Amino acid sequence: MRRILTLISLFAIATISLHAQGISFYKGTWEEALAEAKKQDKIIFVDAYAVWCGPCKRMSKNVFPHDKVGQFYNKNFINMKLDMERGEGLKFRKQYPVSAFPTLFYIDYTGELVMKVKGAQDVEGFIKLGQNALKKIDRSGLYAEAYEKGDRNPQLVYNYVKALNKAGKPSLKIANEYIRSQKNLNTPENLKFLLEAASQADSRLFGLMIEHRKQIEAVTSQELVQTRILDASRATADKAIEFKSKDLLTEAHEAMKKYYPEMAKSFIYQTEMGYCLSQGEVEDYLDACKSYAKKVLKNDPDELSTLAIQISSNFKGEAKAKKQAESFAGLAAKKSMNYRHWLNYASILNRNGKQSEAVEAAKTSLELVKGGDPKQVQMVESFIRRIES
Repeated sequence: MRRILTLISLFAIATISLHAQGISFYKGTWEEALAEAKKQDKIIFVDAYAVWCGPCKRMSKNVFPHDKVGQFYNKNFINMKLDMERGEGLKFRKQYPVSAFPTLFYIDYTGELVMKVKGAQDVEGFIKLGQNALKKIDRSGLYAEAYEKGDRNPQLVYNYVKALNKAGKPSLKIANEYIRSQKNLNTPENLKFLLEAASQADSRLFGLMIEHRKQIEAVTSQELVQTRILDASRATADKAIEFKSKDLLTEAHEAMKKYYPEMAKSFIYQTEMGYCLSQGEVEDYLDACKSYAKKVLKNDPDELSTLAIQISSNFKGEAKAKKQAESFAGLAAKKSMNYRHWLNYASILNRNGKQSEAVEAAKTSLELVKGGDPKQVQMVESFIRRIES
């Protein structure tokens, strides 16, 4: 179940971008970054690199500028790049030792190390790392005791609900209790509270947020309200999968169509795919994938290649799924002439039992990568040897 929900999240990040253009890196000092992270209640992501490091350069060129990476990391982290051999980096590595490049750090604003990973990542792997880091932070305990003792200070209740939402814990009961105690929902504080509290599209609080949408946008922004609509709809879609409820899925779809129509089509295909996958409905899943690729991805090579991998991994023994994965991978390779896409195509061909075609695709990948990074060349050559032997 967790794998399916993660798949939906990755689909959403892949195609629903609120004007993201890669990661925005913070330019201040480490102390200033800690202060900013505390102010925004975020974790700090640090790319600990060296200027001579090849994998570091590849991440900077191919991963950090990616739209979906920027959308996810800019929303959830304060991001920093630190050269470990000069300036701030020398000071940083005394407290957080580095033995390989790049090393990817996730550090709480308290200075506590949340997670540390060595080595370069691709786009999907990098986003998964960030998701794992976010799951490790739960600040709800900072407010729970005071709340249980009867403290109903508005700021404490707001912080408590926000912390519960970030930790993926239920918050509707507490939020509803607070809202019922308020006579005027149009104060700036209560409008911001409604925005935070509307965590699920199938809730009374979501309806109240929509009812007060214009006022909320006036004290926050249209983009924040759109993000909440998307997140709440996704939470309801996740619940639809958990409880096998087509009605809940329909409710999530209707919320997007009514209140965020610009992103409704993409959202509906993504969550339909996740739901069908969870129910083992192969035919419906593949139909949704085909429509998603054609109408949303517009045959984008990067996304087609990713989708091909997901189909191939989820339905290894299904003939129709194998054919579809092969078709998407081949289209991505031919449209992009990127060695990674050709290697992915070769891998899927090999998995489908087409060894000779796999070798030919891998040789095309080798031609495209020649003259580039020696490690990449070795990887493709190793793949070819493995198939031929």
